[in-house]
Amino acid sequence: MNPLYRNDRPGEYPNSWYAASADIPPTRAPLKGEVSADVCVVGAGYTGLSAARHLAQKGLDVVVLDAHRAGFGASGRNGGQVCSGYDSDQTTLITKIGRAHAKALWDLAEEAKSDLRSLCQDHIPEARYTAGLVHSTYTVQDAAHDRAEVDLLRQEYGYQDARMCDAEEMRALVKSQQFEGGLLDMGAGHIHPLRYALGLARLAEQAGARIYERTEVHRIDKGDPAIVATGQGRVKARHVILAGNGYLPNIERKVAARVLPVNSFICATEPLGDRADAVFGQDVAVNDSRFVVNYFRLSEDKRLLFGGRPSYSIGFPDDISTLLHRRIIDLFPQLAGIKIDYAWGGSLGVTMTRLPALIRVAPNIVSASGYAGHGVALSGLAGKVMAEAVAGQAGRFETLADLNVPRFPGGAAFRAPILRLAMTWYSLRDRLGL
Repeated sequence: MNPLYRNDRPGEYPNSWYAASADIPPTRAPLKGEVSADVCVVGAGYTGLSAARHLAQKGLDVVVLDAHRAGFGASGRNGGQVCSGYDSDQTTLITKIGRAHAKALWDLAEEAKSDLRSLCQDHIPEARYTAGLVHSTYTVQDAAHDRAEVDLLRQEYGYQDARMCDAEEMRALVKSQQFEGGLLDMGAGHIHPLRYALGLARLAEQAGARIYERTEVHRIDKGDPAIVATGQGRVKARHVILAGNGYLPNIERKVAARVLPVNSFICATEPLGDRADAVFGQDVAVNDSRFVVNYFRLSEDKRLLFGGRPSYSIGFPDDISTLLHRRIIDLFPQLAGIKIDYAWGGSLGVTMTRLPALIRVAPNIVSASGYAGHGVALSGLAGKVMAEAVAGQAGRFETLADLNVPRFPGGAAFRAPILRLAMTWYSLRDRLGL
C-alpha cells in the first residue's frame, strides 16, 4: 500500500499534541495544470522546505509539492530531539571512513544544529528551542562507551558541551532507578517539531517558493527538463529534489532500495503539574541506550511526551496508548495511573548503515533521506547542501553522498521483512539485557 495513505487520512494532520498546540494555516491549493520552475521539490518536510528556502534565496524559481500538508510527515510528528552527530558515533565513523571524512561529517552536523538554533531564535521562536539532551544508559558497559565518545569529541574536535553523569547524578536529572549513568549534551536540545516545520514553510514562501499541498507525485520523467507528474498537473523543472524520506512512494528505485520506512509512536500524557518534578530534575530531552530506543521529554504544559517503536508491522497498532503506557510505567512507576491524552505514529527513514542517504539520482535529480532518528537537525542541513549542489557547488553534497549507503539485500522488495527480523531480534536483546 502507498506509504502516503497507509496510516493517515489525506491532508489531515494526526491527532497529536503537536497539532493541537500549533497554529495551523489554511490548506494551500493543489497544483492544477502545468507550471515551469527552475527546481521542483518533492516533499514539504524539513528537508524539502530547507532546500526550497535556500534556493529561493538564491533567486531560483522553486515549486514544492506535497501529497498532504507542509510538515505532515515525520517533520511534524517526531520526538523533537535536536541531536549531535549521526546515528553512528564518531568512533565508529573514524574506523569506517577515516579521520578526515569523519571530521568533515561532524562539522556538517554541528552546522546543522547551529542553523536550527539560529532559525528558532531569529525567525521561529514558537518552536521553543531548549538546550539539553541526555543519552541515558542501563549498564556500566554502555556508560563506558559514552565516556570514550565524550573523550574523543573533546580531544579531537574540541567539543566541550557534552559530559558524563554518574548513576546518582543521572537519577537526579532523569528520575528512573533503571539508569546507571548517561551523557548530558548541552550543545543539543529539543523543539516543538510541527511549529518548526510550519515556520520553515512560512520562510520558504517569504523567500519566493511556491508550495502546493494535496498534490501527490505519481511519476518523474527524467530529462532536461524533468517532468514531475501529479494527479491534476505537472511541473517542468531544470532540477528535481526528492525529499519525501519515509513517506516517499516507490517513484525512484535508487532511493527506495536504500531507505526503509519504519514506524515510530509517541504519546502525550495529561499535564503532570507538580508530578513533573518526580520525573525530571531539569528540562531536558532523553533518549536511552536500548537499540529499540525510548525517547521522551516534557512539553511546555508539562505533559510527558514519550516515544518508541513497540511495533514493526507496516500498519499502526490498534492501541498505541497502551503499548507506550507500559513503557512509561516500567521506567517511571511513580506515574502509575497517569492518563494518556494523545497518541500518534509516523514513519521515519532508515538505511542499512543508519547514516543518511544522499544520492545523485540523475545529473539534475538529487535526493536526501534516511536520517534514522537524527533528522530534526540533519534534514535541514541536507536540504541546504542539495540547494548548493543544484546551484553548482556540489562539494558538501558529495561529502555526504560519499558515504555510499548500500542497497538493502533484494532491494525495495525485501527491505521490510529483513529489517523487521533484525528489529525483533534487537528488541529481544533489549528485554533480556544482552
